[in-house]
Amino acid sequence: MAYPFQLGLQDATSPIMEELLHFHDHTLMIVFLISSLVLYIISLMLTTKLTHTSTMDAQEVETVWTILPAIILILIALPSLRILYMMDEINNPSLTVKTMGHQWYWSYEYTDYEDLNFDSYMIPTQELKPGELRLLEVDNRVVLPMEMTIRMLVSSEDVLHSWAVPSLGLKTDAIPGRLNQTTLMAMRPGLYYGQCSEICGSNHSFMPIVLEMVPLSYFETWSALMV
Repeated sequence: MAYPFQLGLQDATSPIMEELLHFHDHTLMIVFLISSLVLYIISLMLTTKLTHTSTMDAQEVETVWTILPAIILILIALPSLRILYMMDEINNPSLTVKTMGHQWYWSYEYTDYEDLNFDSYMIPTQELKPGELRLLEVDNRVVLPMEMTIRMLVSSEDVLHSWAVPSLGLKTDAIPGRLNQTTLMAMRPGLYYGQCSEICGSNHSFMPIVLEMVPLSYFETWSALMV
């Protein structure tokens, strides 16, 4: 999860988030190089009085500064489209979980099980135990198996919400009357925190998301106890 004074993104837990991190670094380097070049040219033109009129009016220069940005945009667009298709693709999910947004809490239903569903509320600050995180802990965590493809169906019963877990690269809008879907796969066990990222009312900041990724054997034991 995030820590104080953090400048970069959270550590990647899923293959999709790893791709997003690589794309972020790739694009940031291009932006840095363009900004450095523009700053150098501006400072050069402000500090020198020498100009070459034939160079300033040459069609060759106009050709270069038209083609070069087009090439740069292609270098950004191709990896971006690849990641978009990867995020939309769903291949034989092993488990499906339905997520419903409410004002202001989440409810979860494991559709592959008959009676496995629960509501997830934020734990008030005065009820937190030592080591628990303020505004991020919930009374019922979403327990999921790691290293398995999981499909999340996301919707809402009242207003717009957004189900987001940054370390997994997930952000899916919860829209009343519409069923959106996304996939996740965690490569290591642990707790992963998220929050509603859509301004949904007065308690928007108080509906966190906690995913507990565990080995399959532990998940089977947990699901047997919950049903």
